[in-house]
Amino acid sequence: MASSEIFSKAFQRLEKAMKYVVISDDARAILSAPKETLSFSIPVRMDSGKIQIFNGYRVHYNDARGPYKGGIRYHPNVSLDEVTALSFWMAFKCAVADIPYGGSKGGIVVDPKKLSHAELERLSRGYIRGVHKFIGVDIDIPAPDVYTTPEIMGWMMDEYAQIQRKQVPGVITGKPIALGGSLGRDDATARGGFIVMQELAKILKMDAKKTRVAIQGFGNAGSHLAHLMHDEGYVVVAVSDSKGGIYNKDGLHISNVEKHKEKTGGVQNFPGAKNITNEELLEVECDILAPSALENQLTKDNAAKVNAKVVLELANGPTTPEADEILSKKGVILVPDILANSGGVTVSYFEWVQNREGYYWTLEEVHERLAKKMTSAFREIYAIKEREKVDMRTAAYVMGLARLVKAIEARI
Repeated sequence: MASSEIFSKAFQRLEKAMKYVVISDDARAILSAPKETLSFSIPVRMDSGKIQIFNGYRVHYNDARGPYKGGIRYHPNVSLDEVTALSFWMAFKCAVADIPYGGSKGGIVVDPKKLSHAELERLSRGYIRGVHKFIGVDIDIPAPDVYTTPEIMGWMMDEYAQIQRKQVPGVITGKPIALGGSLGRDDATARGGFIVMQELAKILKMDAKKTRVAIQGFGNAGSHLAHLMHDEGYVVVAVSDSKGGIYNKDGLHISNVEKHKEKTGGVQNFPGAKNITNEELLEVECDILAPSALENQLTKDNAAKVNAKVVLELANGPTTPEADEILSKKGVILVPDILANSGGVTVSYFEWVQNREGYYWTLEEVHERLAKKMTSAFREIYAIKEREKVDMRTAAYVMGLARLVKAIEARI
């Protein structure tokens, strides 16, 4: 899919939900476009001594419910359109999670794997120099996303502190624990999705030991989900990373897969498993399919070949609207990204609260509060699904839209 289509495809989901929410023309107009965007260049002195220019973006979609919130991704395919779509999703994700934030997103067009550690630090600090007037603890709070890490967030927070000449730990979330990060942030996205899946499993009467799971993406979110599922007794039959995947119908031992990846640089060629492509993983026979990598993985071309009962969207926007329709007709229950992966932003919110209070919670407190938030959001969305006889994505957008509209219309 061309990047210019990403935002228009994202907006289609909202138009579907608008049929179920009373919304004024003014609120509709406000939600149809981002409030503001920033596009800038980042000059970086490379290890060779030469200057290289990188393109950076930050999009503020809507802040009716509170300061903007959204990650920063480093990827060669980053575009302004993609970042706009992601900021739109963030606005709805925060509304669905019922946390007092709006939606934003940022990105740099770069392949971080091609940079040295020192170049990566200079690029990250350069991003903050370019965007520092656009962010702030009460304005816009960035966080990690694809190929960004707690270490990178630490550099960014430090750069912002140097510019402001004061400590402002709450300006960035997803930081190292030593710099004010929250316990439980490392696996929050996966844990939130796992909690939601457990709630759905109760309704569907799924027995973990007989439930097969396939996870596309063995990065931060996907690998944590694999561990949580495996530890609970689910049979994880397939996982993949950017280089390809592996499959074993009897299940994979996730800790051993992780050790193999650390040793070899990828999951493929794992002893006792068959090598498969990322595309083949989406079609393996399983009960739960969890796309946990990038957007637009399930499309009109492959959705009919999905052999799962449930699709758990741990990635942002992994399913196109056309694929949604196909999966729905097949009877596949899809747990949408704005619910399934909202655990990450929820614990980011917890981190921000702790930074502002200067008082930090135990891991048990973080897990307990996350479970309460995720369970409540799932139950409300499932109730809308049943009442309105719609799919779960539409139900999630109905709930998010209702909350956003209330905030917008209270301001205009």
